[in-house]
Amino acid sequence: MNQKVPDAGIYSAPMDHSYRTLQGGNGNGRNGGRFLAKIQETARKLNVKVEFVKNDKDVIESIVNAEPKPSLIIFDLNNLSAKPLTIIPKLKSKLKKETNIIGFLSHLQGDLKVKALEAGCDMVVPRSAFSQNLPQLLRRHATESEHEAEV
Repeated sequence: MNQKVPDAGIYSAPMDHSYRTLQGGNGNGRNGGRFLAKIQETARKLNVKVEFVKNDKDVIESIVNAEPKPSLIIFDLNNLSAKPLTIIPKLKSKLKKETNIIGFLSHLQGDLKVKALEAGCDMVVPRSAFSQNLPQLLRRHATESEHEAEV
């Protein structure tokens, strides 16, 4: 039996400019580079493919046209320049139930959490909880992709 987790096609998109420091951008730092690095390192350890997409045109085109479809899309809901509340319903309508969408935000943003859930997020969590549970989230979605492929 093969213990290797398959390439699950998990997208994290889009991150605000402070997360782009690792990608050669000129973000302001604000721990974003470390957060991006944590996602990349966790995915690497689990052998899960993670792609970072920078703008809404890239997000919609690359995800909707991807084969196989991603099992998980992660949004930084505080990245207003990426318009997550506009992109999420478009993705949800095109991808249906085959892709889960998780949004993360700062603590005490109840209104944003409600709006994100209404827009189509399957789950919205504070950044700290997202960070703590990242390995389990990636592992679960990689496993779900494996089971879907077997059906």
